[in-house]
Amino acid sequence: MTPDTSSVAFSVLDLAAVAQGNTPNATFHNSLALAQHVERLGYTRFWLSEHHNMIGVASSAPTILMGYIAGGTSTLRVGSGGIMLPNHTPLVVAEQVGTLASLYPGRIDLGLGRAPGTDQLTAQAIRGGRFGGVQDFPQDIQQLQTYFSAANSTSKVRAIPGEGLDVPIYVLGSSTDSAYLAAALGLPYAFASHFAPAQLLAALNIYRQNFRPSAALAQPYVVTCVNVIAAETDAQAEYLSTSLKQFMMSVVTGQPTQLPPPVDSMRTIWGPMQQQAVEQMLAYSFIGGKATLQADLQEFIDLTQTNEIMAISNIFSHEARLYSYQLLAETLQKVTRQPVASLVAQ
Repeated sequence: MTPDTSSVAFSVLDLAAVAQGNTPNATFHNSLALAQHVERLGYTRFWLSEHHNMIGVASSAPTILMGYIAGGTSTLRVGSGGIMLPNHTPLVVAEQVGTLASLYPGRIDLGLGRAPGTDQLTAQAIRGGRFGGVQDFPQDIQQLQTYFSAANSTSKVRAIPGEGLDVPIYVLGSSTDSAYLAAALGLPYAFASHFAPAQLLAALNIYRQNFRPSAALAQPYVVTCVNVIAAETDAQAEYLSTSLKQFMMSVVTGQPTQLPPPVDSMRTIWGPMQQQAVEQMLAYSFIGGKATLQADLQEFIDLTQTNEIMAISNIFSHEARLYSYQLLAETLQKVTRQPVASLVAQ
């Protein structure tokens, strides 16, 4: 059965990737410029990740960046993709996100992940004496829901601001574990297929088969995150993609780097094993001109029946990244059979 692609929404995930020769300051300004750009193009939401101790990723404080992006835009939904909940207490998250939702009503999303977003040593430095972490993830989500509820007004511990606010919560995952949790809680599910593609289809199947309707969501809702690098030609897009491939190779080899400039060929940069590992991680990457993107995205939508595609474009040149999202928007108008601006979801 072919899904109704006319209702698929499209969004952006930003890691605040620091390009070589750049600074976090310039990176954040570029993130805001990108958000303003995609808002004009009619994208649905703009999410920011949480990573720590990574020289090439500046998004260690997503709630601060969310406020910066929301303050510089007017209609775009802004959220976390995600806040790594084991790194924080639910009350602090509720207060911080509640503050944002009070400043920018109806525009703030809360995506929650269970991974540390870093190495174990750094995770210990973040969490201090807090134990449990990943094991407490389901209970922490429910505690967050309690803090946001109006019914919590009689509790001795309250989230002010936060209490009584409608903040959509999304469960993030890169394996099947969180699929079961999102289904049991009746929450929307966002899968990190941009770097962990192996279990995407199994996770979506588990989520949909086990979904229980809740006060938050009546039917399953799936967000799939994918890499997108669009250019005028397939050859130009392949050239730009070498920055992403080098960046992911640095993750595979444990030698972190900032986002490097593109190269003419990867042949002299990686070996067969590194190439295989990176290409497996980037299996759901859409690289090419508009015709290639249109065909590949339609096939992906048909395969996954996703409700929303969230695109991440780690491109060295800021101008090329802006243009990539413009070309993607133009492509999506053909894939979805209607202007992207009409797909904005609440």
